[in-house]
Amino acid sequence: MELAHSLLLNEEAYNQLGEVQKAEFIFDWLRYLEKLLLATSRSDVKEKQKTLIEQLLSLLNSSPGPPTRKLLAKNLGILYSIGDTFSVYETIDKCNDLIRSKDDSPSYLPTKLAAVVCLGSLYKKLGRMLGNTFTDTVGNILKAMKSAESQGRYEIMLSLQNILKGLGAAATPCHRDVYKAARSCLTDRSMAVRCAAAKCLLELQNEASFMWSTDLDSVATLCFKSFEGSNYDVRISVSKLLGTVLAKAIISKHPGAASRQSIRRVSLEEVLELLGTGFLRGSSGFLRASGDMLKGTSSVSRDVRVGVTQAYVVFVSTLGGAWLEKNFATFLSHILSLVSQSHPKVTQTQIDAICGRRCVSFILRATIGGLGEKAQIAAAKDICQAIWKLKKVVDAMMSDGNLETRLGSTDVAASQHMLVCALQELGNLIHSLGTTAAPLLQDSSAGILDSVISVILHPSISVRLAAAWCLHCITVALPSYLTPLLDRCLERLTVLKSSPEAVTGFSFAVAALLGAVKHCPLGIPHGKGKIIMALAEDLLCSAAQNSRLAAQRTQAGWLLIAALMTLGSAVVSHHLVRVLLLWKCVFPVSPKDLETEKSRGDSFTWQVTLEGRAGALCAIKSFVSHCGDLLTEEVIQRLLPPLPCAVDLLTQLSSILKSYGSPLKTLSLVYRQRLYELLILLPPETYEGNLCAILKELAADLTASDTQVAASTFLLPPLCHRDDLLLLSPLLQETDHRFIEEQLLLGNGIACGSLEYDPYSIYEKDVEGDSVPKPLPPTLSVINSAVKLFGVVCAHVGEAQRLLILEQLLDSIKHTKGARQQVVQLHVVSSVSSFLKYVAGSKRNLGPEEMRRPALALVMGALESPNPLLRCAAAEAWARLTQVVDDGTFTAALAQVSFDKLKSARDVVTRTGHSLALGSLHRYLGGISSSQHLNSCVGILYTLSQDSTSPDVQTWALHALSLIIDSAGPLYYMHVEPTLSLIIMLLLNVPPTHAEVHQSLGRCLNALITTLGPELQGNSTSVSTLRTSCLLGCAVMQDNPDCLVQAQAISCLQQLHMFAPRHVNLSSLVSCLCVNLCSPYLLLRRAVLACLRQLVQREAAEVSEHAVMLAKESREELAPDANIREVGLEGALLTLLDKETDERLCHDIKETLNHMLTSMAVDKLSFWLKLCKDVLAASADFTTVTCVDTMQEEEGDKGDDASVLTTRNDDKSHPFTNPRWATRVFAAECVCRIINQCENAHSAHFDIALAQEMKKRDSRNDFLVLHLADLIRMAFMAATDHSDQLRLSGLETLLVVIRRFATIPEPEFPGHVILEQYQANVGAALRPAFTSETPPDVTAKACQVCSAWIASGVVSDLNDLRRVHQLLVSSLTKIQAGKEALSHLYNESASTMEILAVLKAWAEVYIIAVERHKNHRQPLKTATCSEESVRDGSHSSDGLLDLVHTDLGTLSRLWLAALQDFALLTLPSEFASQLPVEGGAFYTAETSENAKLHYYNSWALILHATALWLTSTGFVVADPDEGASNLSRPVTPTSMCQGSSSGATVKSPEDVYTDRFHLILGISVEFLCSLRSDATMESITACLHALQALLDVPWPRSKIGSDQDLGIELLNVLHRVILTRESPSIQLASLEVVRQIICAAQEHVKEKRRSAEVDDGAAEKETLPEFGEGKDTGGLVPGKSLVFATLELCVCILVRQLPELNPKLTGSPGVKATKPQMLSEDGSRLVSAALVILSEIPAVCSPEGSISILPTILYLTIGVLRETAVRVPGGQLSSTVAASLQALRGILSSPMASAEKSHVAWTDLLRSALTTVLDCWDPVDGTHQELDEVSLLTAITVFILSTSPEVTTIPCLQKRCIEKFKVTLEIKDPMVQIKTYQLLLSIFQYPNPAVSYPYIYSLVSSIVEKLQEIDKRKPEDTTELQLFQEGIKVLEALVAVAEEQHRSQLVACLLPILISFLLDENALGSATSIMRNLHDFALQNLMHIGPQYSSVFKSVMASSPALKARLEAAIKGNQESVKVRIPTSKHTKHSGKNSSIQLKTNFL
Repeated sequence: MELAHSLLLNEEAYNQLGEVQKAEFIFDWLRYLEKLLLATSRSDVKEKQKTLIEQLLSLLNSSPGPPTRKLLAKNLGILYSIGDTFSVYETIDKCNDLIRSKDDSPSYLPTKLAAVVCLGSLYKKLGRMLGNTFTDTVGNILKAMKSAESQGRYEIMLSLQNILKGLGAAATPCHRDVYKAARSCLTDRSMAVRCAAAKCLLELQNEASFMWSTDLDSVATLCFKSFEGSNYDVRISVSKLLGTVLAKAIISKHPGAASRQSIRRVSLEEVLELLGTGFLRGSSGFLRASGDMLKGTSSVSRDVRVGVTQAYVVFVSTLGGAWLEKNFATFLSHILSLVSQSHPKVTQTQIDAICGRRCVSFILRATIGGLGEKAQIAAAKDICQAIWKLKKVVDAMMSDGNLETRLGSTDVAASQHMLVCALQELGNLIHSLGTTAAPLLQDSSAGILDSVISVILHPSISVRLAAAWCLHCITVALPSYLTPLLDRCLERLTVLKSSPEAVTGFSFAVAALLGAVKHCPLGIPHGKGKIIMALAEDLLCSAAQNSRLAAQRTQAGWLLIAALMTLGSAVVSHHLVRVLLLWKCVFPVSPKDLETEKSRGDSFTWQVTLEGRAGALCAIKSFVSHCGDLLTEEVIQRLLPPLPCAVDLLTQLSSILKSYGSPLKTLSLVYRQRLYELLILLPPETYEGNLCAILKELAADLTASDTQVAASTFLLPPLCHRDDLLLLSPLLQETDHRFIEEQLLLGNGIACGSLEYDPYSIYEKDVEGDSVPKPLPPTLSVINSAVKLFGVVCAHVGEAQRLLILEQLLDSIKHTKGARQQVVQLHVVSSVSSFLKYVAGSKRNLGPEEMRRPALALVMGALESPNPLLRCAAAEAWARLTQVVDDGTFTAALAQVSFDKLKSARDVVTRTGHSLALGSLHRYLGGISSSQHLNSCVGILYTLSQDSTSPDVQTWALHALSLIIDSAGPLYYMHVEPTLSLIIMLLLNVPPTHAEVHQSLGRCLNALITTLGPELQGNSTSVSTLRTSCLLGCAVMQDNPDCLVQAQAISCLQQLHMFAPRHVNLSSLVSCLCVNLCSPYLLLRRAVLACLRQLVQREAAEVSEHAVMLAKESREELAPDANIREVGLEGALLTLLDKETDERLCHDIKETLNHMLTSMAVDKLSFWLKLCKDVLAASADFTTVTCVDTMQEEEGDKGDDASVLTTRNDDKSHPFTNPRWATRVFAAECVCRIINQCENAHSAHFDIALAQEMKKRDSRNDFLVLHLADLIRMAFMAATDHSDQLRLSGLETLLVVIRRFATIPEPEFPGHVILEQYQANVGAALRPAFTSETPPDVTAKACQVCSAWIASGVVSDLNDLRRVHQLLVSSLTKIQAGKEALSHLYNESASTMEILAVLKAWAEVYIIAVERHKNHRQPLKTATCSEESVRDGSHSSDGLLDLVHTDLGTLSRLWLAALQDFALLTLPSEFASQLPVEGGAFYTAETSENAKLHYYNSWALILHATALWLTSTGFVVADPDEGASNLSRPVTPTSMCQGSSSGATVKSPEDVYTDRFHLILGISVEFLCSLRSDATMESITACLHALQALLDVPWPRSKIGSDQDLGIELLNVLHRVILTRESPSIQLASLEVVRQIICAAQEHVKEKRRSAEVDDGAAEKETLPEFGEGKDTGGLVPGKSLVFATLELCVCILVRQLPELNPKLTGSPGVKATKPQMLSEDGSRLVSAALVILSEIPAVCSPEGSISILPTILYLTIGVLRETAVRVPGGQLSSTVAASLQALRGILSSPMASAEKSHVAWTDLLRSALTTVLDCWDPVDGTHQELDEVSLLTAITVFILSTSPEVTTIPCLQKRCIEKFKVTLEIKDPMVQIKTYQLLLSIFQYPNPAVSYPYIYSLVSSIVEKLQEIDKRKPEDTTELQLFQEGIKVLEALVAVAEEQHRSQLVACLLPILISFLLDENALGSATSIMRNLHDFALQNLMHIGPQYSSVFKSVMASSPALKARLEAAIKGNQESVKVRIPTSKHTKHSGKNSSIQLKTNFL
């Protein structure tokens, strides 16, 4: 293929190829040429132009296929437009000659067509340059059209379209001729030709004004004709033409005066009248059909009506949103009039009326749906006016006194359809507006609710249902109206019980409202269930009292019960007993009673009875499907008894019908359907005894003789495989017009679904989102249910019975004839399919072999049925049959049957059916395993797929081939190449008019790409050939005019991109995606987004760049809707998200945007934030929200209402016009995501100083913190919107902003943070959320933001804080009354949520206040700061505490109540009986399940706050009144520690506190010991902090200390937390609690010892009992020992951080030579905390106990020292080493070491420990360890100083210790030496000479020697200086310690050394600062020593005159320099002297 990539065709290579390859080669060359021509310079093109044109023209004769001719023509056009044009006339003549040619053979056809296409392309590109040639050309083409076949007509129409496009106005002379030709084509029998003609006329109307003036009527009539017998594509194209022409007629500005008289202005009324004619009378003219019209027989065909409906929509969308807003009232009244009684044709039968209503609803939905929110609200008001008007007409009729005229009047019926449409649209409108519709409903002038409720009493049942549904929509949109409306309807229902309309109307309304509850998370008050149940019972009981109302009351009663079931088991469980009782009573008890019933009743009583029983069945069905968890064994047993009787009645129905005739017909159908539906839901075991009876009835239903209608489109699709339905794509595909197209599926005799067929569906959850439920008419739904039930029942009856029934069904098909036979066959095959599907699904098998024959015969018959859907279903059943038989030979036999049929049969039906059967045969068998079978299949399908005489056969065969490729998997490799070349050949040759063949080809290509998979990345020749072919195939499909084929191409490219991303040209793929982003075809848009979603996961930035580049380059190609040029692909997707209604598409758009955001938001920060801001700011704010000053200046430019338009051309300034609330919510979520993304990026995003600096450095840098104002503004806009969802998102955004930015300092105002300037905005954003009408979920969120804001510490001034604090205070007063006080609009659990949110918010504030107060108190002890700063600080930190303090009394009470509630709710279910009957303080017993969730969200912080409050009172009540309030029962219903009887005695304070202590402890332990995976970090931390707070005060500590089991329990729980949670903060918090528990135990032991000593003062010491663990044996029992538990926990922490501590892990008990390591900061903290605990343990033990644990503790402590003793620069000790030394000191100085019982053992153990430390030094296995000597020496020193002398003074140890010091003194590192000196100093000063003297003797001499060296080796830096100073200090200390007689010698040693440091005055001037410091130091010391030991001093001076002279010189020099220094010191601020002093103080 590489050879094809050249400017000229490589003829040499071309001639060597075979036929198929040639076509491929040419196509590839032409594709390449198109790109190349655009990139090559003009001169190069001109050079080769002649040859190129010859080559291209020669291709014309080689019969090119459709894609090739299109490309060929395109290239010719490009070539002439770039190069010279002089030979173009020759080319045109040549083409015209080819067209004129008389050769009519099929082989010459492609050449003719290619010539036609070339002409179109040339004129399109070159246009008027071609002068006058066009008249001949057009004439020639039109002449050719007369004899052309459909392909020719198709190409000629498209070519004419191109010619018109190129010539523009110049083509006027031919307009009429083209118009005439196109007219005839518009009603062509080929659909593709109709589409092409519509495109041609659409192009023509741009210039030909007669089309939208004089000929307007005939154009319209022509379009109506064209709709007849049309398909979906034709309806799209022609409706576009018609809508555009009519819109043009209205808006056109007419040309100059000359032509004025010929053109008439057309008014809107006329245009609407025209469209209305088409809708009402169809294509028949005004006169022709009048005869029929008078007879009233002819009916407008549905496709015309649907076509006109689409034209209405195009008409409005062409005129734009602004126009619609202006003319909405006229438009509405016209549209509604289409279904009024003035046109009886539309509504003469119920079926027609329903279809007409659908069309009207569609027009309204599609037009109003596109408006902005403001305009929609205006539209809703207009609709409401229309409803009022219609209502008045009805009222006038109804009030007419004469009953006869009243009921007989047609006018009542007249308005009913208009009302239904108006109500449904009003419902939809408000549903889509959501809570933004609130102002509309509050507007009393519109009176929306009154108008809807007033028509609930309309005499027509459809209107009553529509009104009820409208109320449903209103409450789903605005949940706050749910309870009031429910109350209102229930009240009317009770009052108007005696009006039949009111009983049905208001019961519908109540049912619809109950159905809305599941869409409203806040629910309705629980008590409503009781009222409804009572009302339902009352209606059922009173039904018998009044025969006029019996039927209505019965229906209403059961409807209410059925609707009540949707509220779920929490509500239903309370009423279940009564429902079951009613259920039992509605059926007779025994068959005998049924007989007597039959004999007694009359027609009317049977009507009521059947109505009641059907209702009861429906209620139970509703119960089973909505309250599954209540279906216990017991309940099922109570459900069963009436079932046999219900089935009995089923068998009797036919005889009852015979007796009482037709009035019961519909009712009996409904009864059947209800029973079937219930049985489908119940497990078959429950009605085992009745299986046979049911089966017989089902068989009778399925083969009944009176069902005339074949409703295959309802029954079959669920029974077909999804993939196979693609074959019928034009019929069943999902489109934007599905709502109206559906009626065309059904054929004329069948009705669409509609609500009045089954009022019970009004409360069901609808499948399609917000649209009205559309139940089918009973005749169809009975069959539907029967088919489903047959599958279940047939699988459960005995085998003999099963065989019998299958035989019977088979016979029934044989015995019927004609159309009846088709209906029966359809029903039977459906039920058998359903049976096979059920058997396969429940893993059963078919039964004995004789079953196979009838099943096979049934399916086989259907495979050869003329109905394609039935063939699909049969193929699926065929596959299921092989699955349930599961026998290889059987499968092979079936395959053979199909092979034989396909070889012999010639008819299309058999060949299509059996090829699909072959394809699906192995679908459920895990794929094809036999290559022989595969070969046969492939062979046959290849042949069939090339049968060009029948496109159907090709389509089905190719589809089957794609299924086989899928199920063969890798086995198919050997066939890949031939298949691929077959696909390419067909793609290049099948005419574009056969789109369905192309779609199947696309599926085959997709399957092949999947089979090849990742191998497509390979580089071998064969793979690259395959890859090129795949890409070529995709390219052909992309050029196909059919949208579904383009969608296939995109998904193939998507697959290729997944497997071989490098080989897919991203820019061309992205351009293809952008062009189709706004395609009118839903499936194409879906394909585009699915592909985009995949692309952006890998390369979002590239995709985005390509899209923008493309938008800038291209002029017309891009969809006009997607404004990519300005807002980028991301903006275009957001705009699309706003318009799109398809859920799957919206989901894909969101995912795509999320991926793009994740990978690009940080780099394109401003762009993304601007996008979000534009969307949020564009919201139509209805009432300007009270806004804060900082925002005012930007709000000014909102403009007036006129800017609320949705047209795309009038408002370019703003990229987004009126986005809907859902889009705005998404934008707000995006803002939060952007902030999260920035968190993981550069730190400058959250550091303003750094960000500003980096921005200065490079202006392209962009950081989040610089956009803070925008973030706040966006959060503010969202939080103050009308839409509740948006308010929630806005508050969430605000919360994120506060949490992320609270700590960032403001560089210009030190001490302040950047958020501080926005406090007014935050306050203003929060205020509206606390108004009384705000829903609880918004208030709850706002509370969270309030507490976060107060806790963030942004605002330090209390007066500023008060604004927000006040909001919390107001909420607190609101909730104080507990659960009784809150609103009754929502479920009780909603008020629980609000109360807990408020309490949680207060808890958070209190916790922070206490923390700040604590942190502030601590520094005061140490730091000495100026008075006023202390005052300020304490003011703010205590101030917050003061703020909270005022409400603490109330809060603590409420907190305790909430905690008690939580404790009750978390009890296991077996304690349910002990819970309080009326619920808790804040929840009611009935709503406890829903309330649990809210408690789970907030208990942790409340627990922490309560613990802090209890500790602040120290568990001792401070003031008496508080005590009284705490001890008397709180106001809340369940007081803390409530007694069982009401008159419980007041408890003592001790008891109250014990209860509270156990409450907090219990909740904590319960939570911590069973941590769920979803437990948040916040809860765990809060819980641990609460425990810490609790143990901070003595009283709880004494509780824990005295109860050892409790302590152990707690430790075990904490151990588990540490094991299961990796977070360091949680582990640290746990360790802190452990430390407190140990302290508590210590205190307890101390207390016991103390009291024992006091008691036993007189007794002997020996008899003292042992206190502490280990008693007098020293044994610790695991599980019973606190110490053991603590050790376990510490070991766990230490070993996790330092695995080497575990001998099992390191493999040997000894010390292994591993390098010491530095731990992470967190690790160090954890280890340190564990060591602190270890050192505390001995104090809890008895002496014997301490002996048994000491080795472990020492091992661990020294182990940590050994493992972490790393050399740290600067001689510091690492934090872990410091901690281990600290712990050592603690252990060594433990009183146990000296206690008489343990003294000996301790001494031994401590000696061993010291030995271990000493051993650390020595090399192990010859390798020297890198341990830090200082750490080890310090450890030795700790031993020496902290233990009793006998441990360290034994010679062997002492010797080794001294040795270590000696070695260390020799180390060259000065820092090490300094540390050694410091340690020695402490040893030398040790009071006990036995310890210190040996060291002095051994080490002093070497120290003195070192100091004497100084004279020779001058110190060079401060460390050396410090070293000398430390040495001197050691010697001075020695002098102090020494005995009198030796002191003089020591001083004599010291003085010469000191004097040697002195400098004389000359040297002092030139000395370095170090030497001078040394000099000063020596002088000071001398001045100090001289006087102290004067005699020695004098004798030394006397004996050495040199020293004396030096000393004197130095003193003199010093005085001089002091003199000199005094004057200068003012300038040099204390440089020298001062600094030296500082240095010393630092090191001392």
